[in-house]
Amino acid sequence: MARTQITLPYEASRAVQALGQNLRTARLRRNMTLEEVAGRIGVHRETLAMAEKGNPNVSMGTYVGALWVLGLTNDLLAVADPERDRVGQSLESRRERARTPQGLSNDF
Repeated sequence: MARTQITLPYEASRAVQALGQNLRTARLRRNMTLEEVAGRIGVHRETLAMAEKGNPNVSMGTYVGALWVLGLTNDLLAVADPERDRVGQSLESRRERARTPQGLSNDF
């Protein structure tokens, strides 16, 4: 069965590439080999190498596993944190205001 190749929008592609480069930098700073990190997360070294190159077809589990091995999962918790999503908060607030009738009272 053929695998579907993922094509990301430019900004998303750049973000995945930056993540891969950051993983590689963190691994090298810890003086760890591809084999060591890949072995600890249960993937082939080539899979990890593809992740470090920012390949969007590598599973998110590989990226998260590498972050775990490198001790960087706490930073991952900030990704898409609802408390930091200013656009989402603003939209939610607008919807809540639109649902609340303005100037109407149930006092009879």
